[in-house]
Amino acid sequence: MSSKSHSLLFSGLLTDLLSWTLAIRVQRTAILNVVGLTTRLIGSRTPCIQAFLERNELALIDPVLPAVTCSAQATYLTGALPDRHGIVGNGWYDRDYCEHRFWPQSEKLIQAQPFWEQLRDEDPSYTCAKIFWWYNMYSSADYSVTPRPLYPADGRKVFDIHTNPMGMREKIKADLGPFPFTHFWGPLASILSTQWIAELAKWIEDKHWPSLSLVYLPHLDYDLQRYGLEGPHLDTCLAEIDAVVGDLIAFYEKRSIKPILLSEYGITNVSRPVHLNRVLRARGWIQVKDELGKETLDLGGSRVFAIADHQLAHVYLNDLSLLDEVRGELERTPGVAEVLGPMEKSYAGLDHPRGGDLIVVAEAESWFTYYYWLDERKAPDFARCIDIHRKYGYDPAELFFDPAFKHPKRRVAMKILRSKLGMRSLLNVIPTSAEMVKGSHGAPPSDRHDWPVLIGDFPDFPRSREVAAKDVRRHLQEHCGRGQGYGQVDLL
Repeated sequence: MSSKSHSLLFSGLLTDLLSWTLAIRVQRTAILNVVGLTTRLIGSRTPCIQAFLERNELALIDPVLPAVTCSAQATYLTGALPDRHGIVGNGWYDRDYCEHRFWPQSEKLIQAQPFWEQLRDEDPSYTCAKIFWWYNMYSSADYSVTPRPLYPADGRKVFDIHTNPMGMREKIKADLGPFPFTHFWGPLASILSTQWIAELAKWIEDKHWPSLSLVYLPHLDYDLQRYGLEGPHLDTCLAEIDAVVGDLIAFYEKRSIKPILLSEYGITNVSRPVHLNRVLRARGWIQVKDELGKETLDLGGSRVFAIADHQLAHVYLNDLSLLDEVRGELERTPGVAEVLGPMEKSYAGLDHPRGGDLIVVAEAESWFTYYYWLDERKAPDFARCIDIHRKYGYDPAELFFDPAFKHPKRRVAMKILRSKLGMRSLLNVIPTSAEMVKGSHGAPPSDRHDWPVLIGDFPDFPRSREVAAKDVRRHLQEHCGRGQGYGQVDLL
């Protein structure tokens, strides 16, 4: 080989080495969003999480209002409150369309910059993988995976995922199998979906080496809402999530990637569902439409209505002359802790055009349903289905089978078989018995043991060991942007 060839080879190797060095000049990080994790739940029943806590720093997060998935995640990632980023809940009323929007998925809805974009501006080699965090379609993240069913014209609902790049979708399903969607939400929700997401996080790390991985682990959400904070379910539930989290921590630390444990909210016990739309209907402010013997809400034609979201509800007035009267009615309603008007919304960081004209916060032990019908025979057909987009609010009763059915799983299997044979079938297996729900969130818990947590290598936590939800972004960004490199990487 000529000296010129040697020179070119050396130059190429030097260029590759320089590129690799630049690519790892920031601390690679994996943020594990362990939904519902609080200090109340960390201990002997979660040995892996407890061990991680003992070698890291802990801060309690003063939760955002509302302390629900979409608002909390948007606040953590942008450092803004809902009045700036626009995510006033898991859903809201679209005043232009006169329709409600619940669980939308486009990241374009967030009206503030997520921190990985700033890190990428400072270092073009910085990459982010967004794994089942919400607002994950058309994301600026380099790699994203989110649940997204297919809805053929024949009325079927086919479970699937949406990915960016789109080509990952089939590769992921080929390597990991289909996402177990029925175990992600509904009466069959279980650890299987969280385990699949964890394996997906490993798959993306092995294939793409992102600088930042955002990993959503929802398992605690299910049984804590079903059964609350006491009962025989809890030991099993905690052991299951601890095993997944412990395995991911070991996986990332072996690659010198620093894990962070984060949660969005704490779940507390509830015993009283509050039906705000029935209260408003009793005053003649709600307009319903008969659809083949069933009632649906006519949002644009109603003078007042509520979009319920766990322990917070947005109340919209098409007739603002009723504002004081409606506020008084809501304040007198048992289970309501406070009603936020224009001034209070501003103080709470919730004064945004998407939000309600009034915002209602539940008392401890209470939560808000979307129910508006007065006769069970006139409840809409979707009330007894898993239908997160059509309902006028969040419905935790979707976590249960209707106890009226002796063999609900057999009933589901038969309906799915009918659907596969081309026969239309309504999967109406969900109860409308809100009293079954024993856990909720959204209102700020009075006990700090129920606040969400931030655990990791954070030497700059305040002495109080408490951080505001909007300050979580700063801590995450500073952690991810450390110019420490990560030393030796074990690829085996």
